[in-house]
Amino acid sequence: MLAILGYEDPLIYEFIFTALSATTKALSVDEMVSLIMKTGEVSVTTMALLDKANTETYGHPEMTEVNIGVQSNPGILISGHDLKDMEELLKQTEGTGVDIYTHSEMLPAHYYPAFKKYKHFVGNYGNAWWQQDEEFESFNGPILMTTNCITSVDESYKNRIYTTGVTGYPGVKHIADNNGTKDFSNIIALAKTCQSPKELETGTIVGGFAHAQVFALADKVVDAVKTGAVKKFVVMAGCDGRHSARDYFTDVAEALPQDSIILTAGCAKYRYNKLDLGDIGGIPRVLDAGQCNDSYSLAVIALKLKEVFELEDINDLPIAFDIAWYEQKAVTVLLALLHLGVKGLRLGPTLPAFLSPNVSKVLVDNFDIKGIGSVKEDVKEMMGVA
Repeated sequence: MLAILGYEDPLIYEFIFTALSATTKALSVDEMVSLIMKTGEVSVTTMALLDKANTETYGHPEMTEVNIGVQSNPGILISGHDLKDMEELLKQTEGTGVDIYTHSEMLPAHYYPAFKKYKHFVGNYGNAWWQQDEEFESFNGPILMTTNCITSVDESYKNRIYTTGVTGYPGVKHIADNNGTKDFSNIIALAKTCQSPKELETGTIVGGFAHAQVFALADKVVDAVKTGAVKKFVVMAGCDGRHSARDYFTDVAEALPQDSIILTAGCAKYRYNKLDLGDIGGIPRVLDAGQCNDSYSLAVIALKLKEVFELEDINDLPIAFDIAWYEQKAVTVLLALLHLGVKGLRLGPTLPAFLSPNVSKVLVDNFDIKGIGSVKEDVKEMMGVA
């Protein structure tokens, strides 16, 4: 996505080759830990460049109220992460009578100023990636998958789902890139023949709390911490999944006391972003920074708080980390946090598959990484209650 928007850093590519080459060598534990930390450093660099690419192209995300109901027009549902595809689809559907809805990780597109001028960009439909089979069927109109997270395609909507970019699926129509442009005319033509989406829910959700927006609220945030109105920030970013064990994160969100604020990014937020958790002095208790790619914002916010409160160690901040784990690029985010010196991370509901006993020992010894426990005990520990 960086290169698509015209942003590249040769040092990132160089390190990829260095890291791949290292997997063929017999490294000592110390050498491997050093390589892990370097990977985390490059991860921060990469996420920072992606943040720059997105914000310089589309503006800084703003606090935004997003509709989760439906309109009467036919619609196209766009899922994934690619904001360039989002932009092209909005341009090509303008004035056609077809509304555009986001799904799952594309929800944060609503937060960018550049997309707000499109009156037919009407809301978000559905939840996290794993519910797409039922939600895609009820949407009625065509679906565009822009990046990963496509699941087995059901026959009930196979004739109206499209892929593009690196995404593909057997028997599903693919929209190719043609010298930097994509022609969405076929999906638009199909949308015009479809019924409007079936309503799943009504109301709104609020997001857009990337680092620039949080910094704009800095005085409120700092005052809330100093007066004791906010006792703890809990980072609950990461990925969602279909297993019922992930209800843990919903239960944690509901169990956290009213003087705590949840910082989130990624589709893990769908476990609690529609709960009525209220606010603290006008600051919502769930601050959604955006896609999983936007986890960089959470790190920037933490570092800014460290600076504001003149602390030497990021671990002295009133922040706890309770991360929803699901492999893939979550590894990059995890290593970025380790590089920044964060310790005491919780990962759950299952631990990474690469955590062999030896690797687990290294991570526990060096970074105090731990799995989740019971909701009651984890909340007590995160809040620092004896």
